[in-house]
Amino acid sequence: MANPPRTNPQGRRPASAPVRSRQSPPHSAPAAKGLLATRFNLGQQFRAESPNFYWLAGVTLLTVLIGLIMVLSASAVDSFLTQGGFFGSFFKQAGSAIIAIPLMLFVSRFPLEIYRRWALLVLIASGALQLLVFTPLGVESGGNRNWVDIGIQVQPSEFIKLTVAIWLGVNLPEIINRVGPYSFRIFLSIFPVYGVAFFVLLGGDLGTTIIIFAIIMGCIAFSGVADRVIILPTVAVTAVVAFYVVTSPNRMNRIMSFLSENCTDYTNACWQPLHGKWALANGGIFGVGLGQSKAKWSWLPAADNDYIFAIIGEELGLIGALLIIVLFVVMAVTFTRIIRSAKDPLVRITTGGIMIWIVGQAFVNIGVVVGLLPVLGVPLPLLSSGGSALVMTLLAIGVVLSFTREEKPIKKPLGRRR
Repeated sequence: MANPPRTNPQGRRPASAPVRSRQSPPHSAPAAKGLLATRFNLGQQFRAESPNFYWLAGVTLLTVLIGLIMVLSASAVDSFLTQGGFFGSFFKQAGSAIIAIPLMLFVSRFPLEIYRRWALLVLIASGALQLLVFTPLGVESGGNRNWVDIGIQVQPSEFIKLTVAIWLGVNLPEIINRVGPYSFRIFLSIFPVYGVAFFVLLGGDLGTTIIIFAIIMGCIAFSGVADRVIILPTVAVTAVVAFYVVTSPNRMNRIMSFLSENCTDYTNACWQPLHGKWALANGGIFGVGLGQSKAKWSWLPAADNDYIFAIIGEELGLIGALLIIVLFVVMAVTFTRIIRSAKDPLVRITTGGIMIWIVGQAFVNIGVVVGLLPVLGVPLPLLSSGGSALVMTLLAIGVVLSFTREEKPIKKPLGRRR
């Protein structure tokens, strides 16, 4: 027969014996299962430590929503004439948004180690994809060979913009530590990004090439190098751009019409910029009403793409145009807050490059439409029609959203440090 449990002289169990009440739970509670566990895990995954996550995600989604509405309005006439229905371009854009928004949220969960591990591979992949434009899969449009037809048309140069920013964010800190912040050898050490940018230039897309070089220079500027190191390469890039402009009759035509006080080539080089400004003027303060644009009736080329800001100004007026500008300003402020709170140079450099890309390209596009810049052929990010551009821009924002996980909550408003 088993011995009874030992007790001390007072009839109590020894101190080492565990005391368990009738209501006490077992040592390990069973794990939550089913929908409850899923909901809990999702809640934990999408908990952001910084309000910058919500600011950036919110302004991005609002801009995409406005973009979908305006693509539907601006493309309806052209879609009917070319595809036999009013919704062709809109459905493509909406489909891209449906794919890209979940991808953005998925990428926003990536740790920094993912970028360090895969930066070189994705840069090589983007360069290889760009080379496909020179194969039978390549598609030429508007004098630029910058698309690939793989059942759907994709624009590899949009992928290059993101991979360049990530690769520089990963590698620039190590390069600067090795050669110093005052050395011009920094520019010799980042030759892989020149290669992929050169592939884009070979396709004839000077506007996108300028944006890529702006991303490169932006990343270098945010890496902490000396100002004098940036000036000489900027002058060199400007000289290369000037060479490509003066050797192209079409580009020279655009520049000369832009510089001309009274544009005389109304039926050619001046047609698009003039009709863009007339559309803005027609909108007035409050606009002619959603869907009521006259310019989109084949008067304004690329009404749903490069010149969608003109349609916004015409249909929604000055108020609608200012709303778009405010959205990009809020985006720029949020990017700046993320950069200022960053402890890892990867976060600071890559976010800086992406900010130059998205916000800089937005204001270049707006500057073209209002007549402050010559026609460059760059779309308005998140708003213009174009599936590749929308997907890659949202993925880039997803990358920046993932950086907010490295932040501490911001207690002070953005301002000059004292």
